[in-house]
Amino acid sequence: MTYPDVRPRRLRRSPAVRRLVEETRLAPAELVLPLFVREGLTEPRPIASLPGVVQHTRDSLRKAAAEAVGAGVGGMMLFGVPSRRDEAGSGATDPDGVLNTAIRDVVAEVGDAAVVMSDLCLDEFTSHGHCGVLAADGSVDNDATLARYAEMAVAQASAGVHMVGLSGMMDGQVGAVRRALDAAGHTDVSILAYAAKYASAFYGPFREAVESALVGDRRTYQQDPANLREALREVALDVAEGADIVMVKPALPYLDVVAAVRDAVRVPVAAYQVSGEYAMVEAAAANGWLEREPVILETLTAIRRAGAQVILTYWAVEAARLLRERY
Repeated sequence: MTYPDVRPRRLRRSPAVRRLVEETRLAPAELVLPLFVREGLTEPRPIASLPGVVQHTRDSLRKAAAEAVGAGVGGMMLFGVPSRRDEAGSGATDPDGVLNTAIRDVVAEVGDAAVVMSDLCLDEFTSHGHCGVLAADGSVDNDATLARYAEMAVAQASAGVHMVGLSGMMDGQVGAVRRALDAAGHTDVSILAYAAKYASAFYGPFREAVESALVGDRRTYQQDPANLREALREVALDVAEGADIVMVKPALPYLDVVAAVRDAVRVPVAAYQVSGEYAMVEAAAANGWLEREPVILETLTAIRRAGAQVILTYWAVEAARLLRERY
């Protein structure tokens, strides 16, 4: 049978029918809000390239976390911006450093009402801006970096974090962190592995947000945007090492990777709608070139449809409210 007997438009005739047969449905609990906290601030500081996003003070961070929980957001990913940096990123393991303090603050504020996650990487804390410690020749020393990640993981777990986000793309990082957490008695702390993190041009606004000191690029450890099979290899290694969730970053330019990863693994898949994705939409909307709210929901639905059941997005709170209105 075909037209005129078959009429697919029957299932699009009204909002109620369209909702009834909707194949992909996004939920607020699947959204994670990235939050930046800057050491030494007395009031939140706007980030010019991320309209609506700020570097938080300790007080405003707690308020933002409570607001996210109230909106039904599933989690928060915390990033710390220290006032001082050094070659080894020593602030990352300081119990009283900006990130570990932020973890304690947010956990005290929200408890188990949302998943408190923390970025486990050295780039915000190093004077050179790389995600690891440097060898004598200036390259990133993979194995020496693993030792620092293990220390970071234990420090963050001791601060009360629920889940660590391993974003450095070092070989063996998941296994090293899992062993360190378990040895320290933190067997319940989960690992969100940035398993397929690409050396993308979409990270520019984020680097403003964390005041990155990076000169050069990270192509010796982040993935080549041309490669998909390599991503599947990275994901398989992370799962074998004990990753509880695997993530693809960025999201929209890599929906094919998200879909391939979803087909390949039996653990939850996440995707990070990164700063450049957010900034492009905000800029276009500010110029009247796009209708902002429908585009927000369309982009998030596309990421969900590709197979990500956890989505990091700077629109998490706003999108959660839009979804509540929609459904």
